[in-house]
Amino acid sequence: MADAKPILVTGDRPTGRLHLGHLVGSLYNRIAFQDEYDCYFLVADLHMLTTHYDKVKEVEQNTLEMVMDWLSVGMDPNKSTFYVQSQIPYITELYAMLAMICGVPRAERIPTLKEKIQDMGVGDNYSVGLLGYPVLMAADILMFKATKVPVGDDQLSHVELTRELARRFNHLYGEFFEEPDPVISKTSRLVGTDGDRKMSKSLDNCIYLSDDEKQVNKRVMSMFTDPNRIRADIPGKVEGNPVFIYHDAFNTKIPEIEDLKERYRTGNVGDVEVKKKLAAAINELLQPFRDKRAEYEKRPDDVRDILREGTNRAREKAHGIMDQIISAMGLFKP
Repeated sequence: MADAKPILVTGDRPTGRLHLGHLVGSLYNRIAFQDEYDCYFLVADLHMLTTHYDKVKEVEQNTLEMVMDWLSVGMDPNKSTFYVQSQIPYITELYAMLAMICGVPRAERIPTLKEKIQDMGVGDNYSVGLLGYPVLMAADILMFKATKVPVGDDQLSHVELTRELARRFNHLYGEFFEEPDPVISKTSRLVGTDGDRKMSKSLDNCIYLSDDEKQVNKRVMSMFTDPNRIRADIPGKVEGNPVFIYHDAFNTKIPEIEDLKERYRTGNVGDVEVKKKLAAAINELLQPFRDKRAEYEKRPDDVRDILREGTNRAREKAHGIMDQIISAMGLFKP
């Protein structure tokens, strides 16, 4: 029987709490698609091992923190399936099959692989798992026959590899997989508070969804602005200015933003006023998330139950699809 809705798959690595970059880069899209698609949201703990294999003791707490962030922004386990990647053995089974039809040079061409290797400072001494993580991502997507994948623009190359592997599989074993399409957010790559690269937990240039009002104020007031503007009466640059990028992304008061931009360009407003109004806008945005998250923090066992039930559903579906894959490939089933 065909699925009633098309399938969407995406997820996050359980390396800690989520931040504003995740919100605009993926979470908003996930919420919007919950009614239109049959959504599978994975806790990507195997992907976490590619760079944090020595921090497994933190995985459980990080998973709970991350899923509470999901729930706080409106991702709904009654509409979608939340599951733990490592508890679906069919994903790694498919990963092994796809690895057989993916050339090493093709995997090495993934841009974010080079970025991760550089960040880790390991030179050529990186793991087979790190090299293969784009293939594992392809297995995550194809395992549930997804047709849509919400990603940031830095992960477009992963989806393209997934499409290539789907075509390669279909060429070898007959038409089985659809080629999934990426879904890019309006703001898919949010600059960090330091103005350098994108917002990242590892760089500590984040505003977290769970930050309280005091923490938000502190992080906003320390944000980089126009480095050439040393006094409030000097005209400043709005374009590319992290504070105004955040205003455009998170401040719903459009007239206020336009007034601040005009006065900033003409040297009639100080950075303090611009930042205080940004902090107020972000705190207004985050307060409902904080309130909802606080309820789940009191009931962590409810979060575990959500993951347990979702993982069981995902495992059952993946089992059925893997049987179909084995049949399509003509593997011997004694």
